Amino acid sequence: MFINLLVSTLAVSIITAAVVMVLFSRPISKLLKRIVSDDLAPVWQRYITFAIFVVGISGGVRFWDLERYLTPDNQGKLLQLNSERWVLELYKTILGALQGLAWMLLVFFLFALLAYVVLRGFEMRHEHSR
Repeated sequence: MFINLLVSTLAVSIITAAVVMVLFSRPISKLLKRIVSDDLAPVWQRYITFAIFVVGISGGVRFWDLERYLTPDNQGKLLQLNSERWVLELYKTILGALQGLAWMLLVFFLFALLAYVVLRGFEMRHEHSR
């Protein structure tokens, strides 16, 4: 039963990361094309895609929480995986993946915004010097 839970949380994390990747692929691509050269934008896009999957999976599959189903508690009893716990674990998987991805994308967009502002400042300064 534990293996099924582990595989299910992995699958749900991958699906959640894939949905986020699809939703943010176009904005990330446009932003990267604006900030870096056209040659480097696809490379950075691929890295961000990889990072989305790594962060989504690591945020969704919480091994330290799932360990509770393998080790007995103080009374020597194992926590039972019933249908309510399955729903709760899958819900926590989705929330964990989304939380990790939200932080990752926030940091990415903050740095991208900073890079955009700096780039725009250089462009405006170059236009005024003509």
